[in-house]
Amino acid sequence: MPLVRFRQSGQRIPPRPIRMNVPGWGGDRQPRADGSHEQPWHCMPFSEYAGQGIELCYPYDNPLTVRTIDGRVSLESDWGPPPRDAGQWPPFRPFGDDYYSYQLSLDLEVPPGWAVRTEPHPRYFTDATCSTPLAVPAVLRSEWWPMIFFAIFRAPPPGVAHVFRPGEPFMAFTAVPDDAAITLAPMPEDVAAQRELRSRRLAANRDRLAEGTRWISDTNTVFDATYRNLARAARKRARADETGS
Repeated sequence: MPLVRFRQSGQRIPPRPIRMNVPGWGGDRQPRADGSHEQPWHCMPFSEYAGQGIELCYPYDNPLTVRTIDGRVSLESDWGPPPRDAGQWPPFRPFGDDYYSYQLSLDLEVPPGWAVRTEPHPRYFTDATCSTPLAVPAVLRSEWWPMIFFAIFRAPPPGVAHVFRPGEPFMAFTAVPDDAAITLAPMPEDVAAQRELRSRRLAANRDRLAEGTRWISDTNTVFDATYRNLARAARKRARADETGS
């Protein structure tokens, strides 16, 4: 991953690599064993996605509750007097009827060829209370754009409240290639046939590849370590290729 450097103004919590809290929004400490309830951290693709981002935490002492009332966004907080060097105060403002903005007072610098993508924090997808704020995704080409960021959030549907709590992460950033245009094309027949053969071999050898780690959750969902074991093997092979060993 590229080096991402930051600057910020005001008394803010610095950005940091995303921490998948267990217990917490990453799930409970339930083992991978028969009868356990499946947890977000059990899913390696999700936990790897979460670990590749940067999180920003709410820096104020007073919580902010966001609702939709009579078709318009409502921002509810006891802000009090602005702190020294606060800049825009309050830092949250309605943005039309269905959105609101937050002045982040943050600048993230990425190397040439990269950009910054804003995203919902991964805990948005694991929150059973539906109270996690919903950041609107955007791509910022901050290699040449040194301006202080602001972020846009989607207001919750009627009857739901999004809550910003002191010290809690509320949005995420990911470094992405600045020219990520994708060209889609059907696989050539030989490539498709090769991948189909590989998938059949994986299916036929799944028990051996899982090394006895198969378990069934309390919702009768089958889990095993095939993907995790192959991922470890792929990383080991990549390191060996890099070192020539």
